[in-house]
Amino acid sequence: MSRTKVNFIANGNTELLEKFINYIMKDGKKTVARRNLTDAFAIIKKKTGSNPQEVFDKAMTEAKPSMEVRPKRIGGSVYQIPREVKPFRQFQLASRWMLAAVRAQKGSAFSQRLANIIMQTANNEGPVIKKKEDTHRMAQANKAFAHFARY
Repeated sequence: MSRTKVNFIANGNTELLEKFINYIMKDGKKTVARRNLTDAFAIIKKKTGSNPQEVFDKAMTEAKPSMEVRPKRIGGSVYQIPREVKPFRQFQLASRWMLAAVRAQKGSAFSQRLANIIMQTANNEGPVIKKKEDTHRMAQANKAFAHFARY
């Protein structure tokens, strides 16, 4: 694949993109992580014809969970307590789930897999959305233990 220069940091959301690049990074190789994201954005632009930054933002919005469960030990028993998720942790969980889905797939280049996962998530489908729905379902099932959250 040719290395086309895509200026994906032009739209201002540089802080979140840099954070996502840091999540992608392995063994301190930030240039490799940045190149993978740039290549994924080029693939998204080629396939969808729209701005890859907007597709990425939509994917992150769709993947962010609003509720999660946290284990809490009370009286010898461990309860799964549903809690609201703070905005920073929403981004963290969405990024983690997205990259776990990318790394679980095999057979093609990382940037290709990343582009596919971002596009699937932006369309509200795929493994990241399934993980989010499972998390919400677990929180809903354990709503009876919500009163333990204040202890």
